[in-house]
Amino acid sequence: MPTTPHEHHAHANAQPSATQPRDPVCGMTVKPDSPHHSAYLGQHFHFCSQRCLDKFNAEPQRYAQPIAAEPAEPLHHDHSGHAGHAHSSVPPAAAVTLAADASAEYTCPMHPEVRQIGPGTCPKCGMTLEPVLPELEEEENPELRDFTRRFWWSLPLTVIVTVLAMAGHQLQLFHGVMQNWVELALATPVVLWAGWPFYVRCIRSMIQRSPNMWTLIGLGTAAAYLYSVVATLAPGVFPATFMMDGRIGVYFEAAAVIISLTLLGQILELKARSQTSAAIKSLLGLAPKTARRINADGSEEDIPLAHVHVGDRLRVRPGEKVPVDGRVLEGESALDESMLTGEPVPVMKRSGDTLIGATLNTHGSLVMAAQKVGAATMLAQIVQMVVQAQRSKAPLQRLADVIAGRFVLVVITIAALTLLGWGLWGPQPSWVFGLINAVAVLIIACPCALGLATPMSVMVATGKAATSGVLFRDAAAIENLRKIDILIVDKTGTLTAGRPAFHSAAAAPGFEPDEVLRLAASLDQGSEHPLAHAIVEHARARRLTLATPQAFESASGIGVRGQVDGRHLLLGNTTLLQESGIAVAPLQAQAEALRSEGASIMYLAADGALAGLLAVADPLKPTSKLAVERLQADGVRVIMATGDGLTTARAVARQLGIEEVHGEVKPQDKERLAAALQAQGHRVAMAGDGINDAPALARADVGIAMGTGTDVAMNSAQVTLVKGDLLGILRARSLSVATVRNMHQNLTFAFLYNAMGIPLAAGLLYPLTGHLLSPLIAALAMSVSSASVVFNALRLRQVATE
Repeated sequence: MPTTPHEHHAHANAQPSATQPRDPVCGMTVKPDSPHHSAYLGQHFHFCSQRCLDKFNAEPQRYAQPIAAEPAEPLHHDHSGHAGHAHSSVPPAAAVTLAADASAEYTCPMHPEVRQIGPGTCPKCGMTLEPVLPELEEEENPELRDFTRRFWWSLPLTVIVTVLAMAGHQLQLFHGVMQNWVELALATPVVLWAGWPFYVRCIRSMIQRSPNMWTLIGLGTAAAYLYSVVATLAPGVFPATFMMDGRIGVYFEAAAVIISLTLLGQILELKARSQTSAAIKSLLGLAPKTARRINADGSEEDIPLAHVHVGDRLRVRPGEKVPVDGRVLEGESALDESMLTGEPVPVMKRSGDTLIGATLNTHGSLVMAAQKVGAATMLAQIVQMVVQAQRSKAPLQRLADVIAGRFVLVVITIAALTLLGWGLWGPQPSWVFGLINAVAVLIIACPCALGLATPMSVMVATGKAATSGVLFRDAAAIENLRKIDILIVDKTGTLTAGRPAFHSAAAAPGFEPDEVLRLAASLDQGSEHPLAHAIVEHARARRLTLATPQAFESASGIGVRGQVDGRHLLLGNTTLLQESGIAVAPLQAQAEALRSEGASIMYLAADGALAGLLAVADPLKPTSKLAVERLQADGVRVIMATGDGLTTARAVARQLGIEEVHGEVKPQDKERLAAALQAQGHRVAMAGDGINDAPALARADVGIAMGTGTDVAMNSAQVTLVKGDLLGILRARSLSVATVRNMHQNLTFAFLYNAMGIPLAAGLLYPLTGHLLSPLIAALAMSVSSASVVFNALRLRQVATE
């Protein structure tokens, strides 16, 4: 149900401040002497109108909660449940503010099930959490700022200690153990201060028994540093075989460089990850900040978008954006809807046409009625669906999750075996070699690249798809869409425009055509079906007097039943009348002739007798033929399944080149068709827009809903085409192919990196090459691997979807 005029402002459900009271229902500033006020649980509330007061009194517990500070220019939240795309775990668009909000919900890109209020780190992998819904004017990431500060302050110390370790004996600046003491002094701030966040995460991972990349980094750097500290403070505890150049060999530079390189890697990764939400931010930026409202007295004023109510009359001037979803009352103009639908050609809008909020009015002036505001608008629902998809897991990620979950323990085991193997059987100083190689194994085997491989691709792909007019509900839809080989399509609203026009009416003996039209239109006043709208509009245009139906019932996608003027009526296809024992033979020949022209036929029965038929023609969408041809060229078999008569369906199919047609099917028949094809081993997609398509949309491997259709259809589908254009399926398929390819590239790189890096770090090639992998090089490789996965995913933004 749509929101009531004030319901959409419920996000401000708060107690007003003492100095500037606010209406807890709509969030508007209220004068302290407002006549509309109420008390609840010892708190006093002021309201802007009697409607808000009545709403509060009906559900005071819903609105009477303390408010912290009013968000700066929020998108609204509709508590009616109408914006049904996002699951409860995803905050609605109302939660979006234009300033950083410490109370926002944060999640982990690798573990989307992890949720918490405010920033932090993931308890499973230690990764920096990021806002579930990014902010439009996002402040610099506090962790990025902190890591950058630690990196630049510690970098000079790292450089100096590294130079001393590599060339100190040649420079002869210090002698003997004095160099160890100098390196200790230089490395300690780097390890203990700059690396402190890493050790906190390492300890936390051990306490929570969830080993991750920080476990490896913490253990590796701590081992190198503590060994070096002991070698400096108490060199006598080590045997003579540990001596190098007259002193015990230390590895302060290894610990310091690993910390610095890890900080650098995190800085690069955090910056790259911030780019994956660019599409969401661009969508949020589409919403205008104000709307021009036409008041009851005819005056006009600019008001904040948050103050627009359902039913308000708004003026949209040339060059302005449409503030909310609504309907044109006056005027005519071409609107650029490309930012939401991906359609590059402006669309003409006239009186009665629908408007999408955030689209651009190019030249004419329009007066509109606001119909959907806040989280009920298409823009808000798009944002919610994209966020939901970005935080879902692809089936391909399950393999990575299973491996990553056991990976760290395996690496620690390999590091321990490396230490023992070198210590017991390696050349002198064997235990020093063992320690350094073990540290290299721990550092190079960071599982971060493996964990980021698929989430980064999903985040970029869903954002890219949204800007092309395609909304994926989850990552599984992205992965599965490329596999489909059969597409079942509904006719009305999917292949056709869904705005049918009345064609003609024919009467059975004893009835007149106008009476058939009047009775059918009277009954259809309670129907939401596009065919019903065409009949009602034509009857009203003919100025026929319509009666109010005394009863109305939808007959599961095959028609409607009801009572008008005391007469029991049936209006629907052949199946509906046959189920009621009513013969359609007297008008069957005339119906077939109309169907052969592509018209849809509905029979009308009154009090158990055939009264007549009505023909409604629904023109094809301009892109349907091209879309079907291209899908078939891609190897997708297209099947039409519609509740319309078989003759009509075949006439439409002939125009489109569709060979297999199922007519007069019920919703359960569409579902059975999808199930039967799946049983034969096919990957089936279903495209539809109506309530009667919902069962098949849910049954199909991928359900594709037209954004111009019903909410039930969109809630049942995994993919929504905002424009309601089948060409969107081609865009979605091309992006699906590119995304899965990108995932495979990331996973392959992560697996190969570890498969090659770990043996190299363990020193298995030492007998052949005589060289070992320095922990410094291992740290650099680890940082580069994570950043490279993110940057590879960002390449999806360049994928062509046309």
